[in-house]
Amino acid sequence: MNASRPRTGPLSRPYWVALKAMLVFTVVLGIAYPLAITVVGQVALPAQANGSLVHSADGTVVGSSLIGQSFTDADGNALPEWFQSRPSAAGDGYDAAASSGSNWGPENPDLIQAIGDRQTAIEKLDGVSRSEIPADAVTASASGLDPQISPAYARLQVARVAAARDLPEAEVSALVDSLVQGRDLGYLGEPTVNVLNLNLELAKLDSTVR
Repeated sequence: MNASRPRTGPLSRPYWVALKAMLVFTVVLGIAYPLAITVVGQVALPAQANGSLVHSADGTVVGSSLIGQSFTDADGNALPEWFQSRPSAAGDGYDAAASSGSNWGPENPDLIQAIGDRQTAIEKLDGVSRSEIPADAVTASASGLDPQISPAYARLQVARVAAARDLPEAEVSALVDSLVQGRDLGYLGEPTVNVLNLNLELAKLDSTVR
């Protein structure tokens, strides 16, 4: 007695199955899912979904609360009337398309030289001793995009900013203290100050006083 042969379909069937699966997943994962996430983001978290943009008093977009920026002149020199950000190793500085740290080890001579140069610049700019300068003032973050500095670095700059703007030092100091952000969830990370937000509030304070 001969065993019956198993039934087989057309040789093209696996290709049609693969094609249909590709089309279904393209529609579901390539169109429907991104569209649903976009709608949810725009409804529930519109500011974050659009880049956490920061606007000036006249409504002009001046940056993002998530990405740092420089407050320097055309030659890269720190402008004394503004609070300065943390150094950046991302491209030419705070380049979101080139986010990275320097990847230099603690004994790398280039890093040691860069830290020394930054310390010297801050000593001259803010009239402080090297021992007073916090680490975040002279080292870049892993992303190179951090928009925050430590409260210690912000307070270090108070006297210089107040003098440059002819403002009472106590008022500038109080402004810094009012913008200190605590640890995430109360225990993650360290307190910080967003430099862009601080400088925008500083501009408001300056115009109010004057």
